[in-house]
Order: sequence, then structure tokens, then C-alpha cells
Amino acid sequence: MEAPENDSVAFESAEKIILRWDSTVSEEAREKMIFDGDRYEINRYLHAVDEIQRSMESTTLSDDQDKANSAIQIAMARLEDEFRSILVAHTNAIEADSLTDPSPSPVHSGEFQVPEEDYHDTPTDDDSFTKELEHQESSSSSYRSTSSIREVDLMPPVAIYDLRSIAERMISAGYLRECIQVYGSVRKSAVESSFRKLGIEKLSIGDIQRLDWETLETKIRRWIRAAKVCVRILFASEKKLCEQIFESLGTATDDACFMETIKGPAIQLFNFAEAISISRRSPEKLFKILDLHDALSDLLPDVEIVFESKSSESIRVQAAEILSRLGEAARGILSEFENAVLREPSKVPVPGGTIHPLTRYVMNYISLISDYKKTMGELIVSQPSTGSRYSSDPNTPDMDFADLEGLTPLALHLIWIIVILQFNLEGKSKHYRDTSLAHLFMMNNVHYIVHKTKGSPELGEMIVDDFLRKLTGKFRQAATSYQRATWVRVLHCLRDEGLHVSGSFSSGVSKSALRERFKTFNALFEEVHRTQSTWLIPDTQLREELRISIAEKLIPAYRSFLGRFRSHIESGRHPENYIKYTVEDLENAVLDFFEGYAVSQHLRRRSQ
Repeated sequence: MEAPENDSVAFESAEKIILRWDSTVSEEAREKMIFDGDRYEINRYLHAVDEIQRSMESTTLSDDQDKANSAIQIAMARLEDEFRSILVAHTNAIEADSLTDPSPSPVHSGEFQVPEEDYHDTPTDDDSFTKELEHQESSSSSYRSTSSIREVDLMPPVAIYDLRSIAERMISAGYLRECIQVYGSVRKSAVESSFRKLGIEKLSIGDIQRLDWETLETKIRRWIRAAKVCVRILFASEKKLCEQIFESLGTATDDACFMETIKGPAIQLFNFAEAISISRRSPEKLFKILDLHDALSDLLPDVEIVFESKSSESIRVQAAEILSRLGEAARGILSEFENAVLREPSKVPVPGGTIHPLTRYVMNYISLISDYKKTMGELIVSQPSTGSRYSSDPNTPDMDFADLEGLTPLALHLIWIIVILQFNLEGKSKHYRDTSLAHLFMMNNVHYIVHKTKGSPELGEMIVDDFLRKLTGKFRQAATSYQRATWVRVLHCLRDEGLHVSGSFSSGVSKSALRERFKTFNALFEEVHRTQSTWLIPDTQLREELRISIAEKLIPAYRSFLGRFRSHIESGRHPENYIKYTVEDLENAVLDFFEGYAVSQHLRRRSQ
């Protein structure tokens, strides 16, 4: 056992070193930092602090106790300054070119490894220092094996060793709170600097909800990229640094420092997604909400790992609750979209019976939904709540979902949207005064629905063939109804009935009736040609098919009629007033139909 005199000498020697670095009384102490000097001086000071602490535990005299308390207060103030200085000297935002989503990459921290010379050029005569550096280089946290998390070295091992040496003594002396506060304030500024590089702004939930949607879309894309970097690189690396410095130095000290650093930034990060999740719902927001949902769902396991402690439970809970609310928002938007399609009120007929903007919008919308079928399939777990065939609501279509057994709830919703779209279109078709144009309008729109469904592999996979066959039957029926409404009158002119006369002396063809029949045919055909050339069938194949179908009925009938009765007209006066068109004229005229613009010249007449 050492003699009291030796204890006294050791204390006085240690006190002398402490007072030499008292910045309140020494100009040199104010201008220099101990840990900027050589390792010998650093070790002398740390040993002096250890000696003062040891003497505080062993001394019993009040005078000695007062001296020790005074010395330790000076030492702690100095160590706090040194602690802050080391932190600041090694606190920089992560390099911008490293702020990328780490998920596709294997776990590594190569971009941030300290050059080898940084480890070996530091003069020291302390074997424990060298061993500690080797430990820092080889140490790994329990969660570093997670493939999506990529920790980086935020500080060189020399700095970590010095910070841990200081923290150990401050905590031992009862200065844990001061140590945590200094650490948190400096590291938080580094995190905030990285936030700025990532484009993460300090916006309240109210600020976010007041932004227009176009601006928000850009910010959502940026947030998704930034959130992955924050959780998987930034926050994970901060957690690693806290463990390197504070692990085993008191109860959960490393976690306390981590939360002091990260809690504010983490709340700021997740507040953005929370604001989106509780914002006013509208159809255009669905896909960005699903992007957010997918991103957060993908991140949640990493959030659980990085924020695994009891004190960071609030961050885990916030992230999980936001994910839940985003899912609820997606379900709500789909329901509101269905209602909006059913109730879309426009009554002005689209010119030429072409595809209605609502049809294009709805089909593009559900095609996009099908691209998110994995996520939406998980979120949509119940079938549409309306559509019973026994419904007494005349403003809602009948539909029995029992006919579609085996389909997912999402597929039923998409089919239901198509059904209510058709229902709405049928109402809009009634606003056309021309029945033929109403049928053409339905043909165009139902054909577009079928074409869009078959053209999307994901959508076509969910919409069963039987339903598609019914849709195909509907647009073909509309085409047939159009032909009947338009061409029955025209073709009726080319019948023999009413042209033959019989009497007591002779029987034959009534030339006056025949002339009137040709005049009626010409007038009707010219009116149809003039009108229906302005109608539009956007789909080239459908347009050609309908023209062929018209020609197959019209041309043979006209050729036959002309063959039977041409001589009766040409034997009279002014035959050109009655037989105005050749078969070829009509064939060419049919090619003008459904182009969507008025024919610039009169129907071309036959050569004389």
C-alpha cells in the first residue's frame, strides 16, 4: 500500500498539470488544445485526471476534498472543451457523391475508410492506445450484416479513441449530461448539413399541406431517395459512431447520445411522409402515395434495426403509423375515385363521337393501378361495397360479383370501375341527337377500354377473359346498331319494291318512281357522307373494319340496283341528274368516313 506522503505527491503533481491547462487563468491554455499536441502530453493529462478522481475517492479531509473538487471541475471544463474541439474538427457532412441509396450495394464503408497513414503516424508510447485503434478498425455492430444498411466511418479511429477516453472520464466524474449535450449539439449540426445536401427542408406539416401538388410530387421523389440514405447510411452511421465512443460507458449512454443527435432530424424526416398521409385525398395523389408507401415499407425493417432501443421506440412507432395511414389513404382514394367516375357530370357530347376524355383518364388510371398490383393487392382486401343487382338506385349499375368468383378484391375493384365507366358513358351517349352517332360513340369508347386492357399485361392479367369477351361483344353490338341506324334507310332505296307497275295492257318499271328512288338515294348518301366524314374513329384498324363492313353491304346492293335499272334511266332525258355516281365513286366516298374532318369538296361524281 502506498504511503500517504506518496499519495499527496501524486495528487499535487496531477493538480499542477490540471491547473496548467486551466484556460481561465492561462493564455497558453486558451490558445492551445491538449489533443492537438503529442500523445505524451495527452496521456499525461488523462493520467492526471485519473489521479484526481482516485484521490477524491480516498481522501477524507475536507480541505483535501475541496482541492480535489476544484481540480476535477477545472479538468471537466477542459475535457468538455477538448471533447467539443475533437468533434468539431472531425464533423463534416457526408460527401454528396456517397449520398446514394445503398440497397443494391453490398455492405461496405470503403468510401470513408481512413487512410492507413492516419493510424500509424500518431506518436504514442501507450500500447493500450494501439490496441484500441486495432479494435476500432475491426469492430462491427450486430446490425451491420443487414444487406441494405451501409455504415460509413464518420471519424478516424484516432479521434474515436480520444473521444472515448474523454467521455469515460467525464461520465465517471458525473458529467454524463454535459457530455451528451456537447456530443448531440455538434453531431446534430453535421446531420443537418447532410440533410441540406439531400434537399430535406425544415417544413412543418402545415407548410407541406399548403404546397401545390406539382411541387409536392417533386419533393416526394426527392424524399424517397433521401429517406433511404438517411436511414441506411446517415442514421446507421451515427449509431455506429455512438457505439464506438460510448458503448459500455454507463447504462445505455450510447443510445442516449444517438437519440440526442438523431431524434430531431428523424422527426423532421418522417413529418414529411406524415403530412402526405393525412393530406386531402384526390385521385392524382394515389400513385405518389403508393410510391411513399412502398419506400417506407421497404425501409421499415431498417428503421426497426437502427431504432431498436426502448428510447427510440417513438421513431419506430411513428414510421409504422405513417405506413398504416398511407395504406388507408390509398384505399380511401380508390373509393373516392370510383365514386367520381360514377358521378362525373359532363353532359356536352364530344365532337364526332370520339373517345371521351373520361374514358382515357380512367383507363390510364387503372392501368397505372395495375402496375402497383403487388402493393394495391395487399392494401385492398374487400370487394366494392356497391353494385348489387338488387339495388334500387337507378344511378348505380347492377353487378353481381358472384359471377366473378376467384378474383382478388383488387381485380374486382378494377372491373367495377370499368362497369361504372360504361354506365356513365351510356348516360353521356344519350346527349347525342343523332342515334347513329350515339352508337358510334359507345363503339369507340368500349373498344378503347378493351384495347387498353389487352395492351397492359398487368391489367389484362387481372381482368378475366370472360369479362373481356363481354366487353368485346358490347362494342361489336354498338357497331351493328350504328350500321342499322344509318344504313337501313339508305339501302332501302336500293330495293325493287314500289318500282314495278302493272296494267291491263302492259307491265314494267315506273320511270318516275325509279327517278325518285335514285334522287332519294343520292340525297341520303350525300347527307351521310357529308356528316359522317366529320365523325371520328381514332383506332385505325377499327375504322378500316367498319368501312369494309359498310362497303360490303352498300357496294353490292348499289351495283346490283344499277345493273337492273340503269337502262331505264339512261333511255330518258338528263340521266346524269339521277345516276350521279358510279360504283367506284361510292367506294372512294366510303374512304372519307370517320376521318374527323369535313370533306373539302363535293362527293366526286362519275365521269360522263
